[in-house]
Amino acid sequence: MTPLFFNHAGPSVPEQHYMIDPLVRINLPDIRRLIAQQRYFVLHAPRQTGKTTCLLALMARLNEQSDYRALYANLEPAQAWRNNIPEAMRTICYILARCAQRDLNDNFMLGQAETVLQQGAGQALTSLLSLWVQQSEQPVVLFLDEVDALVGDTLISVLRQIRGGYTQRPAAFPISIILCGVRDVRDYRIQSGGKDIITGGSAFNIKTESLRLGNFARQEVEALWRQHTQETGQSFAEKIFPELWADTRGQPWLVNALAWELTEKMLHLADRRVPVTLEDYRTAREKLIQSGATHLDQLTDKLKEPRVHQAIATLLAGTGKPSDIPTDDARYVADLGLITLEPDIHIANQIYQETIPRELIWTSQITINHDQHWYLTPERRLDMPRLLQAFQQFFREHSDAWIQQFDYKEAGPQLLLQAFLQRIVNGGGRISREYGLGRKRTDLYIEWPLDEQAGFHGETQRIVLELKIRYGSLEATLADGLPQTADYAGRCGADEAHLLIFDRRSHLSWADRIWCDTADQDNRTITIWGL
Repeated sequence: MTPLFFNHAGPSVPEQHYMIDPLVRINLPDIRRLIAQQRYFVLHAPRQTGKTTCLLALMARLNEQSDYRALYANLEPAQAWRNNIPEAMRTICYILARCAQRDLNDNFMLGQAETVLQQGAGQALTSLLSLWVQQSEQPVVLFLDEVDALVGDTLISVLRQIRGGYTQRPAAFPISIILCGVRDVRDYRIQSGGKDIITGGSAFNIKTESLRLGNFARQEVEALWRQHTQETGQSFAEKIFPELWADTRGQPWLVNALAWELTEKMLHLADRRVPVTLEDYRTAREKLIQSGATHLDQLTDKLKEPRVHQAIATLLAGTGKPSDIPTDDARYVADLGLITLEPDIHIANQIYQETIPRELIWTSQITINHDQHWYLTPERRLDMPRLLQAFQQFFREHSDAWIQQFDYKEAGPQLLLQAFLQRIVNGGGRISREYGLGRKRTDLYIEWPLDEQAGFHGETQRIVLELKIRYGSLEATLADGLPQTADYAGRCGADEAHLLIFDRRSHLSWADRIWCDTADQDNRTITIWGL
């Protein structure tokens, strides 16, 4: 028997993967109520959250209980046909037919598909489902996955054909249809062949409810990882679990991908007698972030969308307020999984909080011409005064040109410093970030191992930097910034603390902007850098 493993690619299978019961993750009584009431509704969640796993389990449960005949189908292959309705409908009809053949041992739709297609693509889906339902002994429940992957006129046609058959249910059309995807129907922005923009709500106004599949609960995250311990005997340090929760907030792909990185990719942990330490976990976390895994790549690709840009730029800059982000945009970005709205608007988890700035500074980081060894002392410590003096000069010479290259100019100074530091720290140290709506600052925490061989298991240099934009007087900025920097340094157990103040007043000369000073705050010396 093949050992179980953590799954981070495709639907989970009980015989192969560690997993949380998918039917526990959805409100099964609520869904059964909606089906019994003959409702058409939406189940949506960010990518790789477990939607398909849940739908397949729900299909199996409904078919086992024999009250309904349930069928799942993924419509994503039809995306390639875009506005070509005839070819897209051919693809969709045959997807449905082959799913029924495979999962229900039912060949009826396969025999009817060509006939209905010859009668016209604009009614093919309605006709095929109507014929199939009429010969079924039980009411039919249909799960259509990846509907929002369809494009343009094809998506409009699918939604309207379903709406067209709605009044025929349950005798001649599915009693309930569940549309599944990343977005709620209200967020579909469909450009038809005539260039008109049609919203999903207008094309599918029979939807009665939208259900959102959430992340794992904290206890489910721990329970999932402990399945590995029960199976193999390999233990996880208890200190891992608080960090795992903060890093993922239960996002299923992240939870599984981190576990996979630890248990399958780290060679010394292949011996299941070796316990997994907190430092092992932190190493796996950094490797996952640096890997550019498909999930993270897809996520950061969304940063280019205008609706996403406004929300994320406001959070990165840290100077806005909730009303600066339109409600519809905030809900949309939350549906993508990038942010959460409760108790306030913030980046969804710490790994995304790390990934987003790194993605935005990637091009800048690899083209900044500064080498790490220039900033190391003979004891292999980072020489932060020398490094920040170099950044002051770099910022003076290049900031205007570099910041213009950023898509996220609102947070340009903060991002440019992060690009500069990431270039230096990569390959040895770690940078953690804290930022968010209304904080009016960005906090950076650098960890640098002093012994290359021991890595983070040995002595580590710890440095905090607080970044602030000057809006009022210098005195007011320092009155806020010095206590904040000291507090952050205390929380991190840092050896050094630096406060960087960006002055963006255009009339100011560089000679007046660039300066350095020190101040004592809460029994700690803080170096202050003007930029």
